[in-house]
Parts: sequence; structure tokens; C-alpha cells
Amino acid sequence: MFIALIRADAGIVAIGGILAALIGLALMAGLYTVAPNQSAVLSLFGKYVGTVDETGLRWNNIFYTKKKISKRVRNFESGKLKVNELDGSPIEIAAIVVWEVSDSAEAVFNVDDYESFVQIQSEAAIRAMATSYPYDQHEDDQISLRSHPDEISERLRHEIQERLAKAGIHVIESRISHLAYSPEIAGAMLQRQQAGAIIAARKKIVEGAVGMVEDALAELQSKDIVDLDPERRAAMVSNLLVVLCSDKATQPIVNTGSLY
Repeated sequence: MFIALIRADAGIVAIGGILAALIGLALMAGLYTVAPNQSAVLSLFGKYVGTVDETGLRWNNIFYTKKKISKRVRNFESGKLKVNELDGSPIEIAAIVVWEVSDSAEAVFNVDDYESFVQIQSEAAIRAMATSYPYDQHEDDQISLRSHPDEISERLRHEIQERLAKAGIHVIESRISHLAYSPEIAGAMLQRQQAGAIIAARKKIVEGAVGMVEDALAELQSKDIVDLDPERRAAMVSNLLVVLCSDKATQPIVNTGSLY
């Protein structure tokens, strides 16, 4: 009888030990760690419970599902996208986007894959922005992709942020990393740029030459060096402009006879 009681007590102790071990293992399943710049999104049978942002060893209900999300700053560089700018010319453009997760719950529940969402929506925003501006500036107050990098970067950041806000993403910065005409028109566009530069340079040269001619004629008249009639005055102006505006060395002709 005594031996039977001892065996019964031993069985109860063994069962209690097994139950305690099982309970301990179950409690251990509720432990998890949260690293710096990381958060854990908790849900219970598909229902959102909350987000844990405190770092260190944490414990929650063992039935909670935990999804860890990195909140570190990340960057993404798009590929070279071929789009038509405002004037219709095909260009190649690429950009770098610096972003971070600002709302972990939205990143988990509002989109299937927030990293893929960032990539696709960023490229869509780059295309939309590129079609809104010309490649080169044609007017003094016009914003272009090439001449206004700061304004274009801010517009691009705003475009991307609008698309990513629903996924709990904050866009810190965005900048164009590559901008060029497409290869099939690059040669023609380079010639156009060169022609524009030549015209602008010629305009400056003519403006300067006219001022020099005016000064020369004024000096001649003020010092009473020579008295020119309208015809000779026009000839002198013509000769001076040819000398000053020519892109090649001129050969002067010395008149040893009478001016008239």
C-alpha cells in the first residue's frame, strides 16, 4: 500500500514537471527582441493589435503574430528610364531615392510588399515628373531638368511622397543621378546646343562691337579729328563692324590717298 502511494506521488510529480515544462516552453514562445530602429507589428488571428517600438527583450501573448519591420534609412536607385520630356524629345533619366518606414502597420497591412511598392511607385513618379519639364531652359524664368536641380529634386520628392504615403513610407530626399538625351537624338541635340551657344556668343560680340563703334565715332567728333558726311560715316561703321565681329583675322587696307 505504501509503495503504491509512493508510485502514485511520483507519477503526479512527473506529470506536474511535464506540465510545468510545457507551460515554460509556451511562455518562452512569447519572447522576442526588438533591435534599434526596428519595430514589431502585432496581430491576433488577423486583427491588428499594436506596434512595439521599444528596443530590447519583449514578451507578448503567445498567440500574437509578430512581423518585424526595419525603420532604418534606405536608398533606392532607379534604372535608366527612357521618357519624353515636355517638348517631346526622348531622354534618359534615373534618380536616387532616400526613404524610411514611418508607420510600420501601414507598411505591413496596406501593401503586399512595401519594398517593391517603393521601387515601382518611385519609377512612376520619375516618369511623371520628367514629362512635366523640358530638358533645356528656353526662357529666362522657365524651370528645366538640367538648369534647376534643386527645384526638380524637390518636385520629384513631392511626387514620390504622394504615392508612398499610403504605405507608411517617408521620403527623405530624391535627386536625379543620370540625365541625358537618348542616343538616337543625342548628336542632333548637341548640334542644337552648340548652335544656341554660338548665337548667344555672336549676340554678345555684336552688342560690344556696336558700343565700341559708338565710342569711336564720339571720340572722333569730340576731338574734331575728322568730319564725316553720312555716307563716309556709314562706310566707317560698316568697316569697323566687320573688323570687330569677324571670327577671322582681318587684313586692313591703308588708304594713302584722299578720304574723299
